[in-house]
Amino acid sequence: MNDSSSTKPPRKGGERAVTVTDIAQAIGVSRATVSLVLRGSPLVNVDTRAKVEAELRRQRYVYNRAAANLRRRTSSSVALVINDLSNPFFAEFAAGVDEALGEQGYVTLLGSTGESPQRQQAVLGTLMEHTPAGLILSPAEGSDTAQVRQALGPTANVLLFNRALVGADWDFLALDNQQGAYLATRHLIERGHREIAFFGGHADSSSCEQRRAGYQQALAEAGLPVTPQWLIESAPNRLEAARRVDELFVDGLRPSAAVCYNDTVALGLMLGLTSRGIRPGGDFAVTGFDDIPEASVAVPPLTTLTVDPRARGRQAAELLLQRVQSPDAPPVRTVAPVQLRIRESSAARPI
Repeated sequence: MNDSSSTKPPRKGGERAVTVTDIAQAIGVSRATVSLVLRGSPLVNVDTRAKVEAELRRQRYVYNRAAANLRRRTSSSVALVINDLSNPFFAEFAAGVDEALGEQGYVTLLGSTGESPQRQQAVLGTLMEHTPAGLILSPAEGSDTAQVRQALGPTANVLLFNRALVGADWDFLALDNQQGAYLATRHLIERGHREIAFFGGHADSSSCEQRRAGYQQALAEAGLPVTPQWLIESAPNRLEAARRVDELFVDGLRPSAAVCYNDTVALGLMLGLTSRGIRPGGDFAVTGFDDIPEASVAVPPLTTLTVDPRARGRQAAELLLQRVQSPDAPPVRTVAPVQLRIRESSAARPI
């Protein structure tokens, strides 16, 4: 009987690739034993394991994990694709995902899109070549559902985080965006503010749309109008937020407070205000969203909505692994609660 694994595919330059059969024959063990060592199985005794590992190193064997996954119809990896790795929120979120996956024996394959749908397609395509067991995706702004589906191919185990995709039938873990922005806006109104802006994010993003809805809900309940000039869009990062501050002060109009799309936008706004001689937390009230670690030590400390990003990462991983175990179950939408954390940046309106 022919052993198909003994036919070695060529390496670059014409050199044949080393196979499991080569390793087994060289040291007189079975192919199954070598395979168990490669998978980290505890069933191989210490001496045999050491012997196999030494031969693997000597012959410079390269383990093709993707091919092994296909043979076993399983995978030991999960892909995580986030839209902005520079945002401390997503760094914490990714840490939580990795912790929870690691506890279950999975390795995290991380990709970042930098808010570019084109980059997202390339990242997804590359990660899918590793045949991960599933994917956790925080979509880039402007993502197209059909294009994302095309990049994923037959992969069914998908969890979207924070941003929805129109027409997608995947699991979705959302933050309670509308309620959070509502709480922040109501808090500012209770502090005496009547001229309140909504600052940052892009209106076509589902999370921004929901946070604006909460802001508008609180204004409407208080009988206050929405001033279109104070709906300021910006990329959800510190530098662009700082550059957009002048847009709050045009045509003689001047708000006394702003509900910000997220914490990094809020920190950028506070930098921009300071450069204009306006004291955040004194002359102007600011709230954020996320409660990143820096929020509590900012000057002034930032009032924000706390969502515990590391816990959300663990939750996302747990939900995805549930999907891996039950791939045919109906899609599940989960909404994580938020809480208002009041600090010094949301001072009362100056009299």
